[in-house]
Amino acid sequence: MPQLNKLRTALPGGPGGNTTAPPSARLRTALTVFFALDGFLFAGWVVRIPAIKHQTGASAAALGLALLGVSAGAVVTMMFTGRLCRRFGSHPVTVVCGVLLSLAIALPAQTSSALALGLVLLVFGAAYGGMNVAMNSAAVDLVAALGRPVMPGFHAAFSLGGMVGAGLGGLVAGGLSPATHLLALTAAGLLVTAVAGPVLLRHPAPRPAVGAAGSAPPRRPDGRTRRLVVLFGVIALCTAYGEGALADWGALHLEQDLHAHPGVAAAGYSLFALAMTAGRLSGTALLERLGQTRTLVVGGVTAAAGMLLGSLAPTTWAALLGFAVTGLGLANVFPVAVGRAGELAGAGGVAAASTLGYGGMLLGPPAIGFLTDWFSLPVALTTVALLAVAAAALGYAARNATHARATGLTAPEGP
Repeated sequence: MPQLNKLRTALPGGPGGNTTAPPSARLRTALTVFFALDGFLFAGWVVRIPAIKHQTGASAAALGLALLGVSAGAVVTMMFTGRLCRRFGSHPVTVVCGVLLSLAIALPAQTSSALALGLVLLVFGAAYGGMNVAMNSAAVDLVAALGRPVMPGFHAAFSLGGMVGAGLGGLVAGGLSPATHLLALTAAGLLVTAVAGPVLLRHPAPRPAVGAAGSAPPRRPDGRTRRLVVLFGVIALCTAYGEGALADWGALHLEQDLHAHPGVAAAGYSLFALAMTAGRLSGTALLERLGQTRTLVVGGVTAAAGMLLGSLAPTTWAALLGFAVTGLGLANVFPVAVGRAGELAGAGGVAAASTLGYGGMLLGPPAIGFLTDWFSLPVALTTVALLAVAAAALGYAARNATHARATGLTAPEGP
C-alpha cells in the first residue's frame, strides 16, 4: 500500500486518475531513453579522441590538460545541479541538459589547438555533468516509488548507448570526418530529446504521499548521513575512474601499444560497454540475491583482475578480454553507490555522490595522460585496478551503512 500511494501521487488528478497508461511506466521508459542518449553521445565523442588529438597536434600531456576541461565543467555544474533539481524539478533539468549536451558535442571537432579544445570541453562537461545528476535524481525518485532495486537497469541503458555509440563510431571512423560525425550526433540527440522530453515535462517525479505509511517528511541530512554519502561517493569515484580511463585511453592503448587496427581499437570500448550492459541488465537480480555489500566487493575485485589483464596483456585479443572482464566487474558498483546516496539524502545526495563519482570518470583521463608521459600508457592503466580494489575495500567497510534507513534519516527528498 505505501508504494501504491506513492505511485498514485504521480497521477494527474490524484487517486483514481487516468489508469490506462501508468505514468510510472512512461517515466521509466523516458528516463531509460535519456540514460541511453547520454551514453551514446559520450561514446561518440570518445571514439573520435584519437582523430581530434591528431587534428589539434596535441601531445599526450596537452590532451590530458584539454580533457581536464570536461572534468572542470562537469564538477562545477554537478555542485549546484542538485539545487536546481529541488527548485525546478529533476525532469525539466534533465531535458534542458539533454538539449545542451546535444549541441555541445559538435564543438570539439571545430577546434585546431589543445587550448581551444579544452575551452569547448568546458561547455561539453557542464552539460554532461548536469544531465547525469538530473537524470540520476529522477531515477532515484522513481526507484523509491517502484520499491525495487532497478537502478542498474537505467545504467544498463547508459552502457548500451555507449556500446552503440562506440560501435557506430568505429564503423564511420574511416569514412567520416570528426566534424561530420559529431554534427550527426547533435541532430540525433536533439531528435531523441524532442521525442522523450515531453514525457518528463508532463509528469512530475513521484514522491511519497504526506502521512503515508512508511514515508517521512524530508529532513536535512545530519553529519552521519553526510559522511555516508561521501563514502558512497568515493566508491563511485574509484570505479568511475576506470570507466573514464577506458573511454578516453582504451582505444589509444590498443592502437598505439598493441598496433591494433583503428576499427578494432574503437571496438575495444564497445566491448567494454557491452560487458557492462550485460552486467547491469542482470544487476537487479544480482542485488536481490547477493545484496549491496557482496555486489560491491565482488565487482571491485573482478574489475581489478580484468584491468590488470587489459593493461598488461601482450596481445590485442587478450587485452580485449581484459576490457570485457573489467566491464562486468564495474557494471553495478557505480549505480549501487549513487542510488544508495540518493536514498540517504535525496537529490542532494545524488549530486554529492555524482560529483565525486563522475569527477573520478572525468579526472581519471588527464591523470592517465600525465602518468603516460612519466611512465607508459600500460603502466598508467594499472591504476584502474588499484582503485577498483580500493572500491571493494570501501564497499566492505560500508557494509553496516545499508542499515541507516532504519534510523529514519534516509527519506528521499522530492526535487
